[in-house]
Parts: sequence; structure tokens; C-alpha cells
Amino acid sequence: MSIGDPFLMGINYWPRKKAMYWWSDFDAGEVREEFSMIAELGLTHVRLFLLWESFQPAPTRIDSRALGDLRTVCDIAAERGLKLQPTFFTGHMSGPNWAPDWLLSKNPIQPGDRQVVSLTRNSGSPTQIHNVYTEPFVIDAQDLQLRTVCGELKDHPAIWAWSLGNEPDLFCRPPDAQTGTKWVADRIATIKSVDPHHPALIGLHSASLDGDVGLRVDRIAKVTDISVMHGYSIYHPLARKPLDVDYVPFTCALTAALAGRAVLYEEFGVNTQWPDGPSRWTDLPMWDGTVRRSFFASESDAAEYYAGVLPRLHRMGALGAFCWCFPDYDSSLWNRPPCDLQLYERFFGLWRADGSLKPMGKAVGDFIKTGPRVQEAERTVTLAVSADAFYKDPAAYNRMMYERFGKM
Repeated sequence: MSIGDPFLMGINYWPRKKAMYWWSDFDAGEVREEFSMIAELGLTHVRLFLLWESFQPAPTRIDSRALGDLRTVCDIAAERGLKLQPTFFTGHMSGPNWAPDWLLSKNPIQPGDRQVVSLTRNSGSPTQIHNVYTEPFVIDAQDLQLRTVCGELKDHPAIWAWSLGNEPDLFCRPPDAQTGTKWVADRIATIKSVDPHHPALIGLHSASLDGDVGLRVDRIAKVTDISVMHGYSIYHPLARKPLDVDYVPFTCALTAALAGRAVLYEEFGVNTQWPDGPSRWTDLPMWDGTVRRSFFASESDAAEYYAGVLPRLHRMGALGAFCWCFPDYDSSLWNRPPCDLQLYERFFGLWRADGSLKPMGKAVGDFIKTGPRVQEAERTVTLAVSADAFYKDPAAYNRMMYERFGKM
């Protein structure tokens, strides 16, 4: 992708009535209907997730039914003119971590660990997972999944890119940056051994700007084809307010400075509330007994946020923007992870659970109608120090640079 190419407009996808459970209860008609909605809005790319337990029920076996269903999804996408980015090793998703039973270790969950759930393990596991970057049998399992899925679909016209994970440091951290970089490089090599033609990447998020979590932006850029970033002003203390329209563009520019290239902004968005009402903060009890203060935007405020962020990302020279996410979830899912405890996860969609388009979905459609193309960045972030020095105290540098960045 280069200057003058179409600005990629995408969506992160889970079905409205199935969420993370769709591979175990697959419905091609549901996918066909929802992909039609996505295409009709003008979106061109769909990022979807291969729930690990659905695709690999044992470390030495890939589920043939799930693989066949993925091919069906690809066929439907091709019919609708959509391009797909399958994401492996999911993994962390919408609050909890989702892990097959075979990935569980004997080490007990520690205070501060994330809830580890599965399709049937709603309350969470009492043990942690094996380290996915260092445990040999897990790495062998990963390579089996990569070779099988990429080999099966490498020639499908709907595939545009492969991703190694969604915010993988939240699922499990590498012991250090050297190990994390080598793991990414080795898994990319596995993909390229069967599919040398499609780009391969990994879904880093703002934690890789806030500190060294074993997946540094500068080092990962050297071993992947595309650099990406995820950021949410509603979650981050650097943001000046919950709906700070400059926070996401700033993190895009910072990522580009560290990576040395333009960035695909793979996740951003805001949750609304149902029924609609004024934007508000509320305290939510979490699975471990703690309380999380969470922001819920009004539908009109959320639309204004999208209408502010998208053109700013475009002006920052981004390669594209993928919205989080396609649906609000049907109330039948509200008593199951992630909707049971992370109430904000129920309402991140551009579409409501009944299939109607929200105002922020219309804001996305309006932006698409402008026909944006990748352009030179109008503004950049300049690192005053080397990447190694930056990662020694990123919080201080981030504050300083965001103050200088100001407002667009």
C-alpha cells in the first residue's frame, strides 16, 4: 500500500447473535446477511477471529468442520466483494482470555490475571495458560494451525492478510522483547512457507506504546509486512477526555515514528448505551471482585467521535481504519462471557442488535463516501530519543509528545 491507494475501511466482526460462539454454532445465512450489511455501508475489509478452541480442539488436530466453515465465510465475502483478515490464536478478546483446555497449565491464577474462559468454562479457569511464546508443544501447535489454515486458503480471492493475534500481550507476555520478536518472526516464516504472497502482521495495541511488554513496535515492524495499532480514548489516561478525538491520531503518528512506516489503525471505537441516553460514567463489578469505572457514550456523542477521528487518521497518513466493531450483541448473549461482566462490550457496534444502523455507523458511511485515499501525513510525531531510550520511560515521553502534539 502506498500514497494514492484507497484508504482501507474495515470492520472487526463477530455475529450479533453468536459473538465468540459462532464457530461452534455456525450459520452461513447469518454471515451472508451481515456481510451484506457491511458491504452496503461501503466497508471493504473484515477482520475476523479464529477462536483457538474452535479451530484446534487438541494441539495436534485442526477441526475440519471449522476449517470448512471458514472457507464458506471466505466464499460469502468474495460474493460480497469483501476482503478478509483472519486472526489466529484468539486468545484475548473483549475482556476475558479464551483458551482451550489443553492450553491450561498447572500454575494457579494470580491476583491481577485476566479471567480465562472457554465456550463452556464461563466462570473462568483456576489456572493460568502455558506461555505461548516459549512452550515447545504450544509452538508446534501454532505452526500446525498456521500451515493448515494458510495452506488451505492461500489462493482464495477473499484473503488479503493474515494476523498472528489480537493484543497478544494481554493473553500472555513474552519474557522479553527478544523472545517476542523471535516468536513473531518465526511464525511469520511459517506462514510464508505456505503462502508467500499475502501480508502477515500482528495486532499490537497501546500497551506496546506504554511500555516494553515483549512486543515492541520498532522491533515487530522489522519482521512483519504491515504495522498496526489499536487505541481507545475511553480507556487511556493519556486522553484528555473520554471522547478525545486527537488521542487515536496521536498514537497512529507515534506508532509510525517507532515503526518507520505508515500504519493501519486496526481498532478504535466507543461503546454506547441501551436505551440511549446522555453520556455517563458508571462503576461495574468485575469477575475478580474489583470494580471498573466505565464510560458509556450517547449515540450522538459516539457519532461525533467517529466523525472526528476518521478524517484525522486519514490526515495522519494512515493506511486505513478498522472500526470496533460490527454489532451490538443480542440480549440472549448477556449472561455469557464477555457480555455478562463487561457490560460495555454489549454496545460497541456500528449496528444495533436488531440490525439497525446507529448514528456512528452513518458517520462511517459518510466518511467512506468522500472516497479517501492514502496521503502523506500532514503531521508527524518526532522521537527525540532512540527507540531503546524511549522504552526506558515511555510514559514520560508520551506525555511530553502528546502535549506538543496539541489538537488537530
